[in-house]
Amino acid sequence: MISIIVSTYNREKYLIHCLDSVVNQSASKEDWELIVVNNKSTDSTAIILEEFIKKHKDKNVYSFLETNQGLSYARNRGVKESVGDYLVFIDDDAFLDENYIKELKKYLSIYDDKLLGFGGKIKPFLEVPLPNWMSKYLMPLMSVIDLGNDVKLFKNSKYPIGANMGFSKAVLDKVGLFNVKLGRSAKNLMGGEEKDLFFRIKELGAPIYYFPNIFVHHVVPEARLNISFIKKQALGIGISEKVRTKNEGKINYWIRIVIEVYKWTATIILSIFYCLKLQPAKSKMLIKFRYWVSKGLLTNLESN
Repeated sequence: MISIIVSTYNREKYLIHCLDSVVNQSASKEDWELIVVNNKSTDSTAIILEEFIKKHKDKNVYSFLETNQGLSYARNRGVKESVGDYLVFIDDDAFLDENYIKELKKYLSIYDDKLLGFGGKIKPFLEVPLPNWMSKYLMPLMSVIDLGNDVKLFKNSKYPIGANMGFSKAVLDKVGLFNVKLGRSAKNLMGGEEKDLFFRIKELGAPIYYFPNIFVHHVVPEARLNISFIKKQALGIGISEKVRTKNEGKINYWIRIVIEVYKWTATIILSIFYCLKLQPAKSKMLIKFRYWVSKGLLTNLESN
């Protein structure tokens, strides 16, 4: 059994498309269940879910309300309500390929590790053209990933992206759930909860696989392609890294600051590269992004 877990908050525009992509899978309905966690949405999400479940009474579709605001709370609720041996998380604005579950079952029959994590391709579903300042180095901000067409391990600091990631339930029993101090909520764009969890899995020594044939399409709306949103994301990344590393110990926080210095070096080199290619907008945005991340990382340094 594979549990598909969708945490949703005020995403009525895309939610039905997302859920339809699960119930319309080519795999047998006995192979999966759909767990939807409504994280205190204030739009018509509750009505949409009620009608959707009535429409699909013949399938394993379940809805739960999580009153603690925050993506980590919602994901953890999904884990607790699931019965699958393997758990897949997708965003409420992401759409599964129709053969996703069938392909995943093939991979899991080959890479039969009881303790593992995994992820796959995430293809962008653009509502508007990309701005001229968007470079490939900022594409992960849109939750886009493509590591090629071969199975491989996520090594070193690499890990799957939240719009398409999964775990064996057994590995979560070992390392614990998502850190509720991290992750987005209605009030902020913090992240880091996925990185924190995958790093705990790596510390356990369990493999994290990239499965190329399990892919999703992820909506990139116009709102996510403006500079003010990128700024909020970058600040959120910095603040999340501060919380995550300090939770591991002060020395890890200072190590992260040293890493940030190295990232600045790489950013300056890339910025010069884009200037030489007569693409100043890309160069400028890389510098701004790194500045905002650093600002979040160093916020209230003395008081923390």
